[in-house]
Amino acid sequence: MKNKNKYTLLGGIIGDLAGSRFEHHPLKSKDFDLLVFGDFNLRRGTSFNENGRASYFTDDTVMTIAVAKALLEANNDFSDLEELVIRNMKDFGRRYPAAGYGGKFREWLSSPSVMPYNSLGNGSAMRISPMAYFAKDITEIKKLSKIISSVTHNHPEGVKGAEAVASAIWLALHDRTKEEIKQYIEENYYSLDYDYNEILQKYKFDVTCQNSVPQSIFAFLISQNFEDAIRTAVSMGGDADTMACIAGSIAEAFYGVPENLQKECWEFLTPDIKNIINEFQKKFKHKIN
Repeated sequence: MKNKNKYTLLGGIIGDLAGSRFEHHPLKSKDFDLLVFGDFNLRRGTSFNENGRASYFTDDTVMTIAVAKALLEANNDFSDLEELVIRNMKDFGRRYPAAGYGGKFREWLSSPSVMPYNSLGNGSAMRISPMAYFAKDITEIKKLSKIISSVTHNHPEGVKGAEAVASAIWLALHDRTKEEIKQYIEENYYSLDYDYNEILQKYKFDVTCQNSVPQSIFAFLISQNFEDAIRTAVSMGGDADTMACIAGSIAEAFYGVPENLQKECWEFLTPDIKNIINEFQKKFKHKIN
């Protein structure tokens, strides 16, 4: 029987929750409480407790859920996927207006226009993870990834970042080793020749795909387990919620998500987000029996 904990859709969300406290407060350490409860305020999009900042989900979670819903609704040939991605991203984005969107994306959400704006930001990569579960092979990964990223992030680097993340997740789901995943990413997308200690010393906040996606994949590759992948991504001191979301999505496909973290994560989520996660898990139940 396959590991059912690889089919939760929670890996990236846990990364988002863990990194949300550190997006503009770089830690440069793995030593932190992974999830911290507080009172989430949907209007201001932040969460606090008596000791300061607490965990909260951001646009990474909201857009991941929007993409998941679009995929669940799509035809078998995905001919309507682009329309559904746009519709659901705008719908969920407007439900959660303070989730931390970038300026251009916020304009796109509020505008009647559905035209992309040539972004190379990592927003395309942080929302792509559900698609890897639907794609039948790497060829379809490339096709669907371009559809999903290009509704906003149609710059070649935006498309590339999403495709690289989706490919890594698909390979992990299909039992490829870390060495095989690394080789595929390096041959097709990015060099991953990093030194972790050097990253801790020199890496800074960067929201472009080309300067955050490879580091996020590297965080997974050097991790010891699911939780370590998230801690490693956060510790790099960059766009912490998105990098941990990406690393967590790949780590889920490779390791599975510990049940205790699934339960903790659930307490941070709203009913409409939980409903989509439940639908996703029901959809893929046949894959783990």
